Amino acid sequence: MKFYVIGITDHPKPFFPPEVMAIISNGKVFSGGKRHHEIVAPLLPEGAEWIDITVPLDAVFEEFIVHSSKFIVIFASGDPLFLGFANTIRRKLPEAEIIVYPTFNSLQMLAHRLLMPYHDMRIVSLTGRPWSEFDKALIERAPKIGILTDKEHTPATIAQRMIEYGYPDFIMHVGEKLGNPSTERILTLSLNEAIQRDFIMPNCVIVERCDTEASRPFGISDSEFTLLDGREKMITKMPIRLLTLQTLNLPNRHVLWDIGFCTGSVSIEARLQFPHLQIEAFEIRPECEAIIQENIRKFGAPGINIHIGDFLETDLSVLTQPDAVFIGGHGGKLKEIIAKLLTVIADNAIIVFNSVTSPKVSTDSHRLWDEACTELGLQQYPPLRIQLNDYNPIEILSCRK
Repeated sequence: MKFYVIGITDHPKPFFPPEVMAIISNGKVFSGGKRHHEIVAPLLPEGAEWIDITVPLDAVFEEFIVHSSKFIVIFASGDPLFLGFANTIRRKLPEAEIIVYPTFNSLQMLAHRLLMPYHDMRIVSLTGRPWSEFDKALIERAPKIGILTDKEHTPATIAQRMIEYGYPDFIMHVGEKLGNPSTERILTLSLNEAIQRDFIMPNCVIVERCDTEASRPFGISDSEFTLLDGREKMITKMPIRLLTLQTLNLPNRHVLWDIGFCTGSVSIEARLQFPHLQIEAFEIRPECEAIIQENIRKFGAPGINIHIGDFLETDLSVLTQPDAVFIGGHGGKLKEIIAKLLTVIADNAIIVFNSVTSPKVSTDSHRLWDEACTELGLQQYPPLRIQLNDYNPIEILSCRK
């Protein structure tokens, strides 16, 4: 199959060079979004067939295959290789021949209107996508983020999320209907101003950090966390927390499960230090949900998925397979938890558990750990033993499938 993918803006009378006009004149089958059709309809030859690009895309590609004997001309916004439809064709039809005629994408156009250098801009698409990459850019303190929006991820909802999770120190630039000389509009607003407004679609956003020296903390002070009933012993202490994350080998992991999160200190520390991770946090006590939510907002760690209820009764089949697991609480059911984990974790997954050692505290948890690893055929690593001030010693135990 052969595709010509032509980039356009919102200009109602697009200009194309002679080479592109010849392709359009000789075309029989055309495709694009409904908005693209409205713009290019006057240029299409008589009898042209149009295929709307709408979800589900499988149906669209089935139509493309029906017309595989002809080349197909597709109109797409901006540069079709910039988070655009040419990439979708490459993924769906890897053997297809693709010829691209790009124009400026919307974020380039917005930067041009602002006379803003954009070589250092982090690019995030929220068009039909979750918040994860945007959250990552915030946590990593990117000074300038270019954002492709949709009807759900509007400039107002983006501004709301930034303020909610403690990232208010940004200016927001919004470009509406870029390329259309009669309706194009550029707005520069504070985040609080953006929350109060409605914006015309299509639009795109550039947020620019005011404090370019902002940095992430390496380790959060224990005293800053909101605690469960004010109980200091219910939090994994900061040095142990960081050593636990090191044991989990998180730079090389993708999905972390935190079982028995309590205050959320391990999940939050992991999110801030390794924002590429997908984090699923589990806790049986319902009162801990408000605590972790407060701490997430306090420390600017959006994107942690929270699950309240008995882990042993939770349906894990709908969740992404973890390759790192921290067990922070087990309620005497450590063996059962590990056995259930083995039904879902990745083959190379690592499991870490912190056991308290003290003459006044039973060593049942360490014994249960050893028994579970032996019975379930898990490879154990040498334990790490650490003691902080007057607190009881902690053994950081780890194993892998």
